[in-house]
Amino acid sequence: MVQSSAEDVDQYIAELPEARRGALTELRALCRAELTGFREVMAYGMPVYERDGTGEVAFASQKQYISVYLLRTDVREAFADRLAGHDMGKGCLRFRTPEKIDFTLVRDLLRATAATPGPAC
Repeated sequence: MVQSSAEDVDQYIAELPEARRGALTELRALCRAELTGFREVMAYGMPVYERDGTGEVAFASQKQYISVYLLRTDVREAFADRLAGHDMGKGCLRFRTPEKIDFTLVRDLLRATAATPGPAC
């Protein structure tokens, strides 16, 4: 799935291939648990978590991987050592298969994002 036309996150997850649905459901639950005070919306064809109208975290099922978008450069910089061994794009953390998702790392990134407001890139 490149860019979904789903109207909400429930529909987005329902449209995913079965092999990815469980992992993205778990990512969503983690975002909802850790990003208190954030609003879950669909933007750019993927689930986005925004605070005060600004998206700070998102995730997506791409053709070759699952992406977690970390839209705060301060958080990425604070976790540079832990992110170093992972497949990273400019603002996203990529996992080739659902089994490779490091949920502990994602949880820690979400907690750091939620702890203090900061500028999104």
